[in-house]
Amino acid sequence: QVQLVESGGGLVQAGGSLRLSCAASGRISNNFVLGWFRQAPGQERDFVAAISWSAGSTYYTDYVKGRFTVSRDGAQNTVFLQMDSLKPEDTAVYYCAATGAALIIRRAGSYPYWGQGTQVTVSS
Repeated sequence: QVQLVESGGGLVQAGGSLRLSCAASGRISNNFVLGWFRQAPGQERDFVAAISWSAGSTYYTDYVKGRFTVSRDGAQNTVFLQMDSLKPEDTAVYYCAATGAALIIRRAGSYPYWGQGTQVTVSS
């Protein structure tokens, strides 16, 4: 089993920054991928970014490239999502997810483990 706990959400003005953290515990093995997804009210849960646990390879959706950075700290078993140049359309609940079998990294269904989510609100 894997447990994930997100933190770092909040209210920020457009153009500002936030750093989300995802503390992972349990059986995280080297083949794991940790992903970030977000869900706005009335919308589906969308892929934002992901990082492979061992190699640190990163993946981003197009609308966050150049603004968001995903990273990990293996010693702390923590994944981060640094979000810069935030826009009102980035407002959503952000979820951390983990999988040991990421056949399709951008697909929410590939991830069996999820955190509780953290709210990010960007005001205009």
